[in-house]
Amino acid sequence: MSPFQLTRTLPEDATDAALRSDVRHGLTRSPRTLPPKWFYDAHGSELFERITELPEYYPTRAEREILLARADEIAAASGARTLVELGSGSSEKTRHLLDALTGLHTYVPVDVSGSALTRAGRAIAAERPGLRVHALIADFTSSLTLPDSPGPRLVAFLGGTVGNLLPDERAGFLASVRGLLAPGDALLLGTDLVKDEEVLVRAYDDATGVTAAFNKNVLTVINRELGGDFDPDAFEHVAVWDADREWIEMRLRSRTAQTVKIPGVGLVVDFAEGEELRTEVSAKFREEGVRAELAAAGFELTRWWTDGADRFALSLSVAREE
Repeated sequence: MSPFQLTRTLPEDATDAALRSDVRHGLTRSPRTLPPKWFYDAHGSELFERITELPEYYPTRAEREILLARADEIAAASGARTLVELGSGSSEKTRHLLDALTGLHTYVPVDVSGSALTRAGRAIAAERPGLRVHALIADFTSSLTLPDSPGPRLVAFLGGTVGNLLPDERAGFLASVRGLLAPGDALLLGTDLVKDEEVLVRAYDDATGVTAAFNKNVLTVINRELGGDFDPDAFEHVAVWDADREWIEMRLRSRTAQTVKIPGVGLVVDFAEGEELRTEVSAKFREEGVRAELAAAGFELTRWWTDGADRFALSLSVAREE
């Protein structure tokens, strides 16, 4: 068998259909919302890479610090022979785990972007000729079927992306991950932690405006894919800390009363001056809350690691007997 294999479980037109559905649903409800996955076309992905390098945006650096310091402990505790990475992207951070998991047989990167998967997967297969790389073009938030591979399995969901899911969505997602695993398999989860409001808001509203451009990119995506006539300059980027829910919200605030046409979904949308469109929720966590959510999904949290400033956490949880 070739060391690199690519399997598509996502229909060719699934992305277009999902975008139309999300835009139609999100822009006809009150308050208006869009899911954050539509930031990430090629330009949006480039902007996000720039965000991760900003001094205000600590999560990527903090998580990398933990991975560098704890990869050997993660490998020893999990004993993984198969590593599954959800939302793998470039698989850059994963290389620290791949280096530590000396007994690894199979790496399964999962992403909706076939081009990113192919590029990263082929590179890793070339770097590690003894490793089987089976990439999946799939949406990990819906039903997912993993290829046959030896256990124990370790599922990695890094970057704090779990915080983009609302609580009910998060519960469903964690339960679905548990459904992929046998007792004794493990989940490595990255979670951004609750901290000072000023630090959090700065991380999502940087002084140079890169995050603002990233936020507005969702409007450009809708214009390109659905024939919309959004004027991104007619919207202001807003980042707000919700202390009750302990999450950051990114929003786009209409600078004036305006009407937007989106022919691709047959919508005409009226925005009032000051009306806000929510584009992202990014929940922040405490250890006891993470432990409780994992327990409800059938996991037992066994390891908890933070960076030196306690800004970010990686947790390792074991799938319990059902």
